[in-house]
Amino acid sequence: MSTANVGELNPRVELKMNNIIQWIEGLFGINPELFYKITLSILTIFIIVVLRFVILRIANSKTLDDKVRYHWRKMSSYIAFFLVLIMVGRIWFEGIQTLSTFLGLITAGLAIALQVPIVNLAGWAFILWRRPFEVGDRIEIGQIKGDVIDLRIFMFSMMEIGNWVDAEQSTGRIIHIPNGRVFQEPLANYSKGFEYIWNEIQVLITFESHWEKAEKILLDIVISQTEHLSRTAQKKVREAARKYMIFYTKLTPTVYLSVRDSGVMLTLRYLCDPRQRRGTEQTIWRDILRSFSQHEDIDLAYPTQRFFNNQKEGKPGQVSTSSIDNNQMDK
Repeated sequence: MSTANVGELNPRVELKMNNIIQWIEGLFGINPELFYKITLSILTIFIIVVLRFVILRIANSKTLDDKVRYHWRKMSSYIAFFLVLIMVGRIWFEGIQTLSTFLGLITAGLAIALQVPIVNLAGWAFILWRRPFEVGDRIEIGQIKGDVIDLRIFMFSMMEIGNWVDAEQSTGRIIHIPNGRVFQEPLANYSKGFEYIWNEIQVLITFESHWEKAEKILLDIVISQTEHLSRTAQKKVREAARKYMIFYTKLTPTVYLSVRDSGVMLTLRYLCDPRQRRGTEQTIWRDILRSFSQHEDIDLAYPTQRFFNNQKEGKPGQVSTSSIDNNQMDK
């Protein structure tokens, strides 16, 4: 087709477009300029959605890791959202030719009208930038503990642990927490830095028990069950010390001894995976019960009531309270 033919075709196309616009204006009563902006906005959104879909299909075909797919899905949704916001905004707001001007106006308007969502948005940016936690981490924020299962612009979701369930196991509830809480509540991360937690099991035995033998039995049990974690923890501590002031001089399991009103308290202290806390306690308690059952001179203490006869059980030469009372009555 020659250049002259193209030049002749353009006026015809333009005429047809004008006729279509006039027909739509007469049918719906929409201003041509408004119709143009609506059409262009819909087309822009459609193109961005299609591009995101194509990118996700390619990413999913390259990996089978659900966690990687999740991150691709979340990041693509964030990027698509901001692209739609910027490009559609430039269509509707004439005179806004630079990104900084547009974002400045958007930020000023949101700061006045939406203070709480702005704080949550800032919390989301802080989480992405500083990474106090990621999806899959076990955290405690305020009085709430759980595993992070989702992170969105205004809130993150956790699978709750603890509460009425012992040993910090899952309750089955999903809790949605505003991102702004990271600025207001203390945040503890079980999974970052050291990656292990110290757990303690208290074993109370009677005063009449052979406590030295019991202490050795408990130490052998806790070492056999958890010593392998101490070697792994040494490496984790060295890695964590590069970023945090984490210094442990002793990571091996141990047993501490103290005295209580009703017996001798032996406390087992050992490292464990945060998600294996209840399982390790069960294994250790099974070994304790089996071992103690084989020794007649070791008994677990429990609430009891005892009557003490000072005349028969008291130390030689000690005057009993009952004899003093009898002498006073005789006088």
